[in-house]
Amino acid sequence: MKKVLFVTSEAVPFVKTGGLADIAGALPKYYDKKKFDVRIILPRYLCISEKMREQMKFESHFYLDLGWRKQYVGILSAVYDGITYYFIDNEFYFAGMSPYNNIYEDVEKFAFFSKAVIEAMPYIDFRPDIVHCHDWQTGLVPVYLNTLYKDKAFYQNMYTVYTIHNMKFQGRWKLKAVRDITGLPESLFTPKALEAYGESNYLKGGILFSDAVTTVSETYAYEITTEGGGEGLDGVMCGCRDKLFGIVNGIDYDEYNPKTDKLIPYQFDISDFAEGKRKNKQALQRELGLAEDAGSMLIGIVSRMTEQKGFALVEYMMDSLLSDGRMQFVVLGTGEERYESMFRYFAGKYPKLISASNCYSDDLAHKIYASSDAFLMPSQFEPCGLSQLISFRYGTVPIVRETGGLKDTVIAYNEYEHSGTGFSFANYNAHEMRDTILYALNVFRNHKEEWNNMVVRGMKQDYSMYVSADKYAELYDRLYQHNFDRITTVF
Repeated sequence: MKKVLFVTSEAVPFVKTGGLADIAGALPKYYDKKKFDVRIILPRYLCISEKMREQMKFESHFYLDLGWRKQYVGILSAVYDGITYYFIDNEFYFAGMSPYNNIYEDVEKFAFFSKAVIEAMPYIDFRPDIVHCHDWQTGLVPVYLNTLYKDKAFYQNMYTVYTIHNMKFQGRWKLKAVRDITGLPESLFTPKALEAYGESNYLKGGILFSDAVTTVSETYAYEITTEGGGEGLDGVMCGCRDKLFGIVNGIDYDEYNPKTDKLIPYQFDISDFAEGKRKNKQALQRELGLAEDAGSMLIGIVSRMTEQKGFALVEYMMDSLLSDGRMQFVVLGTGEERYESMFRYFAGKYPKLISASNCYSDDLAHKIYASSDAFLMPSQFEPCGLSQLISFRYGTVPIVRETGGLKDTVIAYNEYEHSGTGFSFANYNAHEMRDTILYALNVFRNHKEEWNNMVVRGMKQDYSMYVSADKYAELYDRLYQHNFDRITTVF
């Protein structure tokens, strides 16, 4: 049995700020337990709820040399849903009301975390064969393993997989400061290693020093090798093509199951989706004060309110889309004030046609997925995206821009071949988005059989985490056998 240790800055159910937590926390449950023992290690943040902190038990402690500093490292553990979680404790680094602070504090915090993870392994009696790291916060783990720890017997034949969930976030800071923090040799702070554009770069370190690099969709794996998608590291990614793989994220089919979901008023499945969605839609319209109009196409949005998500396009076209009253929007999310204010403005202008909730509510999110007719994701870029996969599960038709994981997972509707699972547009253009939404509206209102057939095709898609876990398991096996030749890359 192979042992795998997930190293991550967040994981459900203990701490979550985004999709990373969903994947890192849920994916280990879906590996074949006869072949893999997968465990998770993350920081013990003060902001973790008291209820979850009470489940942790103390394992051990030691002191860590970090540059010229000597820092306390506590190790705690908890078992949740059959998965063992370990927690690195240090109140100096992990206090605060959120997992992330300003970049300097985070750079030092995650240098400490990365080194503490490595030195904690002998104390937890779990020597992993594969160390699976996630995003820039863990980028120094492969660096440390292949430099300061490479000659230590305990760490021999230990391989690293590094997953990039979003190339935009890289963990960059001043070279001198990071040399001082990390204690790494000065020779590593060059363009051939950790230096990029005059700064140190944790993401680059993870890419270069890991044994395999994955991204969360095949198209995104290609996009990050291009100038437009590489966020300044496209040259590095091109140089790592031989170890770069795209594996689409999955979702937890136990959590997102319209047949058993207790957060929605009316449960349904593929056999009675039309009636189930009609009832849920009416209930949500009533709850949010929208016009109770079954013929109006209800479009859902559950998202962070950022430029990446394409809300500049929505802002430009919202009046045009709502002016004739044939569609409604229900919006949930927080983020940039510009977009929060924009949705509040339109909700005030069209109170019966749009509801905007600038918060995050798991209950409301589930209701939106179950009640909406369509789900809008006009992203500027999207490494994978989970909302379109959840939408499929709940019989909601995605309307997306063809980028990253959205392009990989949503098959554009073809009225001549009677195929497709959603609607898509190619260019980051407000008019293309509007025209695609209006095309979807026409099919929804005038070609109901075609629409319902598309819903069924979407509900039959399999994007469960079992599929993702099987692909990662194949990668682990080939990696451990020093053999990539039977794995198909995206190039």
